[in-house]
Amino acid sequence: MAAKSHSQAGEEKTSSRSDVNRKLKYISLAVLVVQNASLILSIRYVRTLPGDRFFTTSAVVMAEVLKVLTCLLIILLQRRFHVKDTVYFLVDSILFQYKDTLKLAVPSLIYTLQNNLQYVAISNLPAATFQVTYQLKILTTALFSVTMLRKSLSRVQWFSLLLLFAGVAVVQMQQEGKKEASSASSTQNYIAGLVAVVISCLSSGFAGVYFEKILKGSAASVWVRNVQLGIFGTALGAVALWWQDGGAVAERGLLFGYTGAVWGVVLNQAFGGLLVAVVVKYADNILKGFATSLSIVVSTVTSVYLFGFQVDLLFTAGAGLVIGAVYMYSLPKGPSTSTSTSTSVASPTTEMEAFIPKAQGVVAPPPTVLVTD
Repeated sequence: MAAKSHSQAGEEKTSSRSDVNRKLKYISLAVLVVQNASLILSIRYVRTLPGDRFFTTSAVVMAEVLKVLTCLLIILLQRRFHVKDTVYFLVDSILFQYKDTLKLAVPSLIYTLQNNLQYVAISNLPAATFQVTYQLKILTTALFSVTMLRKSLSRVQWFSLLLLFAGVAVVQMQQEGKKEASSASSTQNYIAGLVAVVISCLSSGFAGVYFEKILKGSAASVWVRNVQLGIFGTALGAVALWWQDGGAVAERGLLFGYTGAVWGVVLNQAFGGLLVAVVVKYADNILKGFATSLSIVVSTVTSVYLFGFQVDLLFTAGAGLVIGAVYMYSLPKGPSTSTSTSTSVASPTTEMEAFIPKAQGVVAPPPTVLVTD
């Protein structure tokens, strides 16, 4: 009798845990979709509003500063608000282990470049077009994984990459000569936006694979890594600000043109990726692929109502190919016939880099903690 009662209790506990995990997966899906779509739509919105334009370089710097401060606060919380202990820990992790810190200079430079390019791309491309085209980062990540890490992809994944490229090409054909019904459309440069998003995709793929390559096996926490990245990102962002907008910032001020909506974009960049870092460990690859696909739909539908974006059969076909390709790429790989243990499908960290926008500059230490774009 006691054994039966114990068995029932165990089954109830297992069922309860399963329900909690299921709820967490749905929450993760919602967060990933909102994060993927909201940042792009909000940037597009503030960049097409009439009136004074804020300096995008200052927005990048402010997001990095807020991200660093948030990560420092989390580390302090983890250390039970022992300020002295936290300071010693950070000095040891960042200064004494300076070789480990310096490894992050290259990905931080790439992320800073990518953050600035994202503003250029979204300012000149419709949000839905950017969202679809930006999925090329999956292709670049896969190619860099194969060439730099000697990893293998399944036939289904190679086919999905072919579909992805075809879908993006179809969308570009559809966009040729088309413009949004927006008052700001006359100031937009489609070619500049397309070049910016392509370079951003290339940098995203390289940075993700490079990060995995140099830090594989690292034991540092995701929060320490983001502090290290944020320090470099803030410094490099400040250099970019001085180079591009130094005179104008000196004349008008760092926060010129900032409105509530602009602050919303900055906060989304700073905290959105950190929020994803918390929930993404509950999302498997299929869920992440589904979230990316769903975010494309959300961006397209919202763009129709918010920006007057025109959806025709060609765009629908191209976006459909991209959505299908993203989902196919995220499917589990079948049993490998390869005898080499080093040639496996892209690791969770690298796939993570592919699915989450890099604008946030949020990454995870490979291979145990997952984060992203």
